[in-house]
Amino acid sequence: MSSWVEVRAGAYRDSVTLMRVSRGLAAQPGVTAAMAAMGTGLNLDLMGRQGFEVPPDAGPNDLVVAIQGVDEAAVDAARRVVEGLLAEAVPQDAGAIGAAEPARTVGVAARRVNAGLALVSVPGRYAFVEAMDALAAGLNVMVFSDNVPLAQEVALKEEAARRGLIVMGPDCGTAVIGGTGLGFANAVRPGPVGVVAASGTGAQQMMSLLDTAGVGVRHVLGVGGRDLSAEVSGRSTLAALAALDADPATELIAVVTKPPSPRVADLVHAAARRLDTPVEFAMLGEDSGDLTASTEKVLTALGRAVPRWPSWPSGRPASGARGALRGLFAGGTLCTEATLVARRVLGPDLRAGGHVLTDLGGDEYTRGRPHPMIDPTLRLERLAAEAADPSCGVILVDVVLGYGAEPDPAALLAPAVEAAVRDGTGPHVVVSLCGTPDDPQDRDRQAESLRTAGADVFASNAAAARHAAGLAQNGGER
Repeated sequence: MSSWVEVRAGAYRDSVTLMRVSRGLAAQPGVTAAMAAMGTGLNLDLMGRQGFEVPPDAGPNDLVVAIQGVDEAAVDAARRVVEGLLAEAVPQDAGAIGAAEPARTVGVAARRVNAGLALVSVPGRYAFVEAMDALAAGLNVMVFSDNVPLAQEVALKEEAARRGLIVMGPDCGTAVIGGTGLGFANAVRPGPVGVVAASGTGAQQMMSLLDTAGVGVRHVLGVGGRDLSAEVSGRSTLAALAALDADPATELIAVVTKPPSPRVADLVHAAARRLDTPVEFAMLGEDSGDLTASTEKVLTALGRAVPRWPSWPSGRPASGARGALRGLFAGGTLCTEATLVARRVLGPDLRAGGHVLTDLGGDEYTRGRPHPMIDPTLRLERLAAEAADPSCGVILVDVVLGYGAEPDPAALLAPAVEAAVRDGTGPHVVVSLCGTPDDPQDRDRQAESLRTAGADVFASNAAAARHAAGLAQNGGER
């Protein structure tokens, strides 16, 4: 076993770039562990626990690259890849003679270009300063960063309101502005629908289903998963509703959110009634419809036909699902929706029956490591463990496609599915596949690969959850 650590003083890269660099290094032949990250205390601790010896003078302003391999040759080969992976994020003219000095602050950058939006993607503890700098420069802000303190989120949104701007986030993973996707976004056609989303994967599910039905989106304004909490009081949701209502090309607005605070939900409904643009709500809750049903309401309101949502059955007989349901999700809202659907089938206390659905994209799983939509390592490990558990009868996973996500998730997941089903003797595997045929990964190609491996695949997350829960409830008898 061999390892190598390099500290690059003062070299900054954003968290999304470093997630991809880490993923690219880990995929190199013979590499057993790899991490590229800024030298924060948490990241250095994670490297130490992986067995790396990081120089004690490394700090949060330093880029640290650590590689471990089966031998020196594997590590040396991976080291030669580092420069290429990092260079992909650097403009070609950076450092050239006559090139402009890189902007050191958001405000400086804003003065150089005609911009209306700043995207902040730094560790959560630093996001507040950068986002406030962007607001002071007159920019709307998308805060991709998570782990931002609640009080700072409220302060940012209050400042935005004073300036007539919008803060999207924190933890805003998905947005579409005038057809341009930011963060994790799907390739969808332009159209008349504007989406306000306190949910990234919830927005992706709706925009993908709309695209399947032949309807496009104008804008998707993410507001962060806490925006409809009692503490934040829907500040960005209200601002986003007003912005979309003022856009003459937006014919209908959809509000997508995880279960909101009842008081805030009432506030948002009241604001929607004052708008000229019609509003449809997809607010997940025990007594509400699922995201697919809400999408169908949008289609009906637009006078469009509701299609039969695509599915790709494996052909495996339904018998043999003699165990509990285990959900392994990358999308928090998709996990919430699946949990609500499963409760309606299996009863309100899922854990009493051994049924557990887990959001592996939650903050507790992503501190210091890539999101599972980028790096599926943790989920693949969990899938193998569940498949080996004799009490598990059904495994439900989501696969979210689009820009920013894993380039070919089926290439990694299909072998794991095949190993789990064990020629029909292992648990049933059900996949919720969120995406479009035009996504870089090609939804239909991904579906066929997963179906061939033995999974039942559904474009509707709610349909996938109902199918999985039905298998677990009926013990395979249908």
